[in-house]
Amino acid sequence: SNRVEAWTRDVDFLLRQEGRPMVNLTGDRKHVRVMEADWRNTDKAVNWIKEEAINLTQPFALYLGLNLPHPYPSPYAGENFGSSTFLTSPYWLEKVTYEAIKIPKWSSLSEMHPIDYYSSYTKNCTGEFTKQEVRNIRAFYYAMCAETDAMLGEIISALRDTGLLKKTIVIFTADHGELAMEHRQFYKMSMYEGSSHVPLLVMGPGIKAQQQVPNVVSLVDIYPTMLDIARIPVPQNLSGYSLIPLLRGKAENDVSPRGLRPSWVLSEFHGCNVNSSMYMLRTGKWKYIAYADGRSVLPQLFDLTADPDELTNVAIKLPVIAHSLDKLLRSIVNYPKVSSSVQEYNKRQFISWKQSLGQNYSNVIANLRWHQDWLKEPKKYENAIDKWL
Repeated sequence: SNRVEAWTRDVDFLLRQEGRPMVNLTGDRKHVRVMEADWRNTDKAVNWIKEEAINLTQPFALYLGLNLPHPYPSPYAGENFGSSTFLTSPYWLEKVTYEAIKIPKWSSLSEMHPIDYYSSYTKNCTGEFTKQEVRNIRAFYYAMCAETDAMLGEIISALRDTGLLKKTIVIFTADHGELAMEHRQFYKMSMYEGSSHVPLLVMGPGIKAQQQVPNVVSLVDIYPTMLDIARIPVPQNLSGYSLIPLLRGKAENDVSPRGLRPSWVLSEFHGCNVNSSMYMLRTGKWKYIAYADGRSVLPQLFDLTADPDELTNVAIKLPVIAHSLDKLLRSIVNYPKVSSSVQEYNKRQFISWKQSLGQNYSNVIANLRWHQDWLKEPKKYENAIDKWL
C-alpha cells in the first residue's frame, strides 16, 4: 500500500491513507512492559552484555533497534482504521506533566501550503480535533518516549554492572521524529522539525560530558563516526563526516583529513503521504524546503531562531536568502532532475504492478489502505489513474 500510494501521488485525487490518530490506555499502574517485543530485544541485549561481552578480548559492536515510540497499528475499521494508536499504560502516563504540554498552533486549512494540505489529508488529520484530543496524543507520545528511555537505561545499567561502561561508547538516535499533531499532522514524511530533527546523544570515554554541540549534523555521519571509533580508515567517498572531533570538543579545522564538514545538512523524501519530491537544506538558523521542479510548487523558508514553530514561510519576503539557499541546494543535488526521474520511476513501477495483477487489479487497488475513501467512488478514482497514465 505504501508503495502504490507513493507511485500514484501525481494522480489528481485525495484519499486518506492513514487511520485517524488516537490514544489508548492499557493495563494499570504496575504495567511497565507495554511494548513487549522491544522489551524482549532489550533483555536479549542485556543478557548478551552480561554473558558474552564481558568475556570478549576484542571490542564489540551491539545494535539494538526499538520500534517505540512509533504509534501502534489500530485494530479498528471505519473512521479509525490504520496504524495510528498512541498506546501506553498508567505507569508511564503518570510520568508526563500534562500542564507542560504545548498545544501546537495550526494554520487554517485554506492557508496551508498545498503539500502540507495533502499530507494532513492523507494522514486523516483534516477533521475536527479538540484541544484535549491533541494534548492526549502528545502526552501519550511522551509516555511512549519514557518507556523507550527506560530500555536505554537497562542497557546503560548492564554496561555499568559489568564494568564495561567506562570503555564503551553509547550512541542513541532515531531514524525520524514524530509530529504528534504539530502542523496538523502525526507520524513523519515531513521536513518540519518535529519529523526531521532527531535525538542524537553520545556518551563514553574521551567524550566531553554535558556538552551540547550547536553544529547541524546528519544521520549519514553515524557510519564514519563508528569507523573512526573502531580505528578503521574512513573511505573518502562517503557523504558523512566523523562526529568524533565535535564530541571531543575540538575545533573542526584541527582534524578532518577530508577537509571541513559542510555547514549544511540535506534531507530528501520521495515516498507516500506527500504529493511531491521534497528537499530540505538546513544551515545556521535557516531551513529551506524545495519541491518538485522548484517552480510548480512554492518553496518554504523558515527562520528557526525567530520562528521555531515554523509557522511563517518567509520565502517570498526574503527572496535574496531564498535564492542563495536554492542555488546552494542545486549545487549539492540537481533536484529538478531528480524529481523528474522519480516521477518517471513512479509511473513505470505502477504500470508494471498493474500489469502483474491483470484482471485482479480493480479489486486489489480498491482494498489497499485507502479503501474507506476509494470504495465510495471507485470508478472516479480508477479513471483519475487512467488519465494520469
